[in-house]
Amino acid sequence: MYILYSLLLACVVLISLPWWALQMLRLGKYRAGLAERLGFTPHRLKQAARPGSIWIHAVSVGEVLAVGRLIGELQKAYPSRPVFVSTTTATGQRLARERFGEAHVFYMPLDFGFALRAYLRLLQPCLLILAETEFWPNLLHLAKKNGVAVAIVNARISDRSFPRYRRFRWFFAPVLSQVDLFLPQTEEDARRLCEIGAAGERVQVSGNLKFDIRPSSATKIVEELRQAIRPDSPVIVCGSTAEGEEGPLLEALQSVLSTFPATIMVLAPRHPERFDKVANLVASRKLTLVRRSSWNAGTAITSNVFLLDTVGDLASVYALADIAFVGGSLVPTGGHNILEPAQHGVAIMVGPHTFNFREIVRIFEEGNGISVVTEENLSRQWMELLQHPEERKRLGERAQELFAQHTGATQKTLRALAPLLGEKAAEAQ
Repeated sequence: MYILYSLLLACVVLISLPWWALQMLRLGKYRAGLAERLGFTPHRLKQAARPGSIWIHAVSVGEVLAVGRLIGELQKAYPSRPVFVSTTTATGQRLARERFGEAHVFYMPLDFGFALRAYLRLLQPCLLILAETEFWPNLLHLAKKNGVAVAIVNARISDRSFPRYRRFRWFFAPVLSQVDLFLPQTEEDARRLCEIGAAGERVQVSGNLKFDIRPSSATKIVEELRQAIRPDSPVIVCGSTAEGEEGPLLEALQSVLSTFPATIMVLAPRHPERFDKVANLVASRKLTLVRRSSWNAGTAITSNVFLLDTVGDLASVYALADIAFVGGSLVPTGGHNILEPAQHGVAIMVGPHTFNFREIVRIFEEGNGISVVTEENLSRQWMELLQHPEERKRLGERAQELFAQHTGATQKTLRALAPLLGEKAAEAQ
């Protein structure tokens, strides 16, 4: 099965090679870390590598943030075991290097035996931890073949992917048999894992690690912006926005400006390659704009839109918001993480498409800690909250309370991983 899978994967890569080349040449995507993805281990890893290490794979920024506290707890509980982190995206790579050091971070190799074996030989891990839903057949097979324990933490099966996994259960069941431990976020995720082939005795619900994320310590930009924005200027932070959302958001802002002319929108597109396009869209709407990348700290911000065209700042910048809109939800891409603004006690709004975070949004909806809006009523809802600060405060405080009530997944995860490491874990702080 694995030989056939590898051959099919190779065919897909070869057929799509012109597209990948075009992405690299036109947009610069996937160029970073190409050698590492092909199995060439970077020299920076070699000094820290030693037998018994822990390899954690976190695809992008969201997963890196989610496992951040778990990594810290593992380092405290097992100081003799170096922890290495792989990512798939360039943005995830940058954040991981900032947080965990370049000597412990690398790009995930492609799911081919020749690329994976190089890292397994170098790192000699005793445990491979995959965040959320990373079912790479060759990686799981080779890890198991080399005596590496495998765990999938913060596991979730989305509404969109579940039918596909279930349809190909005949393929995924043998793949999932290579995993020693599944730690899903919810009972529903646990049920879905079992339905696509995971052994029930290996599944333990541990909660969502994202509830244990704490505000970023990198508060310099927050303090700079706080000093640069007038105290009487309402701030609306629109984070992780997707293609097709900025237009309605800017239109809603224009409506708000007629009543609250000092309002400032902090706009953070999800994908860096869209920064220039979004800047042009703002200009076409006759709105004034300043970009984070060209803004001089200390200069007063009087523009309508502050474009956050940097990576890694959004989670802390939510602290400035009077209202936070979490993107990817006005269009059907599934939404993004509402917990980042929730931990700051900010009034949160999302669109109707939040299936990627269905359980978290359900908790907040049932607890009256979030407002769901549409393109049609977006500006009206913003106006309502700006005109009624007591309701805005109540919504934010309720979100913060719900966030606090659901913490603890890191401790559960750490305890569940202890038997795979062959040691008794120290108590999580």
